Order: sequence, then C-alpha cells, then structure tokens
Amino acid sequence: MNDDAPLIDQALKGDSAAFGRLVERYQDRLYNTMVHVAGSAEDARDVVQDAFVQAFVKLETFRGDAAFYTWLYRIAFNLAASQARRKRPSVSIDEARQRFGHEPMQKGGAPEGRMEQKERICQVRAAMDRLNEDHRTVLVLREIDGCDYETIASILELRIGTVRSRLFRARMQLREELLDVLQEDMK
Repeated sequence: MNDDAPLIDQALKGDSAAFGRLVERYQDRLYNTMVHVAGSAEDARDVVQDAFVQAFVKLETFRGDAAFYTWLYRIAFNLAASQARRKRPSVSIDEARQRFGHEPMQKGGAPEGRMEQKERICQVRAAMDRLNEDHRTVLVLREIDGCDYETIASILELRIGTVRSRLFRARMQLREELLDVLQEDMK
C-alpha cells in the first residue's frame, strides 16, 4: 500500500505506534497465509510473531523498491522455511482438524453433509501438506492469498516464468493427490 511509507518513516524515527499500525494492517493476512505454509496454527503464530520482530529490528534495511507487505512476507517465508527444515510434521486428518480448528458450519443441511464437507476440507489440507515446500508456497500465495504473479515473484525472489511453472506443477500435483483420495473414497 502506498500509505505504508509515512508509517515506515515514523517508525524509523522511533514511533513504535506507527509500526504497531503496520502490524495491525498485515497481521491477519500474514497469519492466514502462514497457516497454510507453516502447517499449523501454532507454527504460523510463531512465524508471524518472529517476522514482525525481525521486520521491526531490520526496518532500516527496507529499501522501498517493493511493497512493505512483500518484504514482510519474504521475512516470514524465510522463517517458515527454516522452521520446516528443523521439523517435518506428519499429517493425518485428525491432526489437521486439531491444528486448523473447526470449519465454519453452514446453517441448515444434513449433519452427514457437513461431516463430509469437513472431511473434504481436511483431505485438501492434508494433500496440500504433501506438496513440496516450493509448490505449496506458490499455491498458497496465488490461490489462498490471492497474490498476482508479480507479487509472488517479488516475495519469493523468482522470475515470473518460474512462478508460473511452479504454480502449474503445484496444481497438477495437488490434483493427483486429490484424485488418489477420491479413488480411495470410491472403494
């Protein structure tokens, strides 16, 4: 956002409330993305908190050639990648339900339908967890966070062609994972 510059300038001059407004502006969006990248709500909270701390400490290194949130996301993705290298979780549907919490319930409808919907959501999340980190990250940024190719390229420090290629491969891999799940359901 263009109106980040005044807040950044104020924060650099020692106004911690200005940085607090940047945190308020981006914390929910960053958290929602990091839940899918980090794999759990708890890990996402840790990554987001650490990302804001690092952003505050390193704010003077922000050059402004990219949007502030792009720079912030890059910090968070690097932290999430470091965290993932330290521990590689295994995922079951029950673990996915526990980690991501309950899904919003639709009003009305048969309980069987709601249960099937919740199970499908967990299956999609589990399938996403099985994607390699590069593919999952680009898929989350595009499909869940709604970033355009240029923003993804900037966040991940990749060429746009690489982003498109990874996104294509991620979609194909996710499709294969979900086809396997559907075939198991039909047995």
